[in-house]
Amino acid sequence: MKKNVLYIGNALSNKGKTSSTIDTLSTHLKDMCHLKIASTKSNKILRLLDMMLLVIKHNRNTDYVLIDTYSTFNFYYALIISQLCRLFSIEYIPILHGGNLENRLKNNAKLSQLIFKNAYKLIAPSNFLKSVFNKYSYSNVTYIPNSIELEQYTFKKRDIDVIKLLWVRSFSSIYNPELAVLVLEKLLKDNIKAELTMVGPEVDGSLLQVKQFAKRKNVTINFTGKLSKKEWINLSKNSNIFINTTNFDNTPVSVIEAMALGLPVVSTNVGGLPFLISNTHDGVLVNANDCKAMVDAIIRIKNDEKFKNELVENARKKVEDFSWKVVKPKWAALLT
Repeated sequence: MKKNVLYIGNALSNKGKTSSTIDTLSTHLKDMCHLKIASTKSNKILRLLDMMLLVIKHNRNTDYVLIDTYSTFNFYYALIISQLCRLFSIEYIPILHGGNLENRLKNNAKLSQLIFKNAYKLIAPSNFLKSVFNKYSYSNVTYIPNSIELEQYTFKKRDIDVIKLLWVRSFSSIYNPELAVLVLEKLLKDNIKAELTMVGPEVDGSLLQVKQFAKRKNVTINFTGKLSKKEWINLSKNSNIFINTTNFDNTPVSVIEAMALGLPVVSTNVGGLPFLISNTHDGVLVNANDCKAMVDAIIRIKNDEKFKNELVENARKKVEDFSWKVVKPKWAALLT
């Protein structure tokens, strides 16, 4: 018999935000359980009320509550919903997101314990976050990676004449989009032909700041705004190197997708990235904010075809473990 599951998170992809785990994972989970989600409300207060109402309304016939848990304002959603679940004696399962959750464990230890010590299970989509929580004596952590529909990502080896960089993230300060501008500027100053496309929605004013920064640096960038997955995958056919400039991160799905598509990846070596990318084996890792190191890695990929081909072949092989066909049994074991 299928379990009754509530999924709590920010389901805001239809409100101009980037698709999050609740948008993608919920589609898959509907095949294995009776699933209801909250919330699609844009207003933060209304969203919280919607989440609470879902739990209250269905408390008598709910087996599990999944809670997307981040280090930002959403942390307090997780706190309130988890305690509501405890009130109704419902098993709840936080799904851990964001490379900065350790700061919550460190700076909000008592609130963190209220959420995490009383959970049925903690789900970490990366071994990085699993190791962080283990370090703080949370032992009930299960690793279930983020998944992709691998068959949607056609692997393509790319020749590199003109460097065509692709950046795909929400425009937020923690993802350091200005570094992408600096990388393009340095390539052009070194008389290397290069282009940059940046894909993603505005979050905290960073998109406007990056556009102004690019104007001051006198570089031209193709800003597309938010694109659907299908649209940016199609756009990626004209790109040949993927850059990830973040200062904090867990295991970004956009990087997994780039690896699946055959785009060589150059990323900052932060958070969960070294758990995803083996440096110089299936991608290149550089220190955060190190423009020169990122440019050097890009030039090496351009000039060393053997190195580039090894990177993308190894990367594609690695991300086969993120296929939903591989990940599905892990969720089935948890929820059925």
